[in-house]
Amino acid sequence: MLNKLLSTSAAALLLSVAMPASAAVPSLVTDAVPNAQLAGQARYSYLFWDVYDAALYAPQGRWHQTRPFALTLTYLRDFDGAEIAERSVKEMRAQGFSDNESLQRWQKAMTELFPDVSENDTIAGVATAAGTSRFYFNGEFLGEIEEQAFTEWFFNIWLGPKTTEPDFRAKLLNLKEAS
Repeated sequence: MLNKLLSTSAAALLLSVAMPASAAVPSLVTDAVPNAQLAGQARYSYLFWDVYDAALYAPQGRWHQTRPFALTLTYLRDFDGAEIAERSVKEMRAQGFSDNESLQRWQKAMTELFPDVSENDTIAGVATAAGTSRFYFNGEFLGEIEEQAFTEWFFNIWLGPKTTEPDFRAKLLNLKEAS
């Protein structure tokens, strides 16, 4: 179901319902990201389904790929953790990553880390200063993937210039218009 719901067809996606400003930066973010402030937020929707609300936190609210930052996804529907991992790999492939050995290793690691989610559950990913990825579920630490290449490609799903959803990226990065 997730594959149908999250089709890469950019034409089919309707992204862009504005979300209310967050009242406070989550504590796991302030612990991991120095001077964390909200950089941007967006709601990801597919056709008439709202899928998740995303929020990007970065030092002084200014994202840079080499600095620590956090991305939170608060799900608005139920999803299987293994499907989230599979979809993540498909999005990395769509951006041009083709090392099958790494992708298989990363999918296994994500499948082991990512739980099934229900409406209002939040998975937070933190890109650390060392280039590793730490994951949290509803504020509880899930684990860490210590490969810098994984961190780059995983977060590029939403933040990279080759994302399949440039309008969504623009909202997270608080850009004037999509690139």
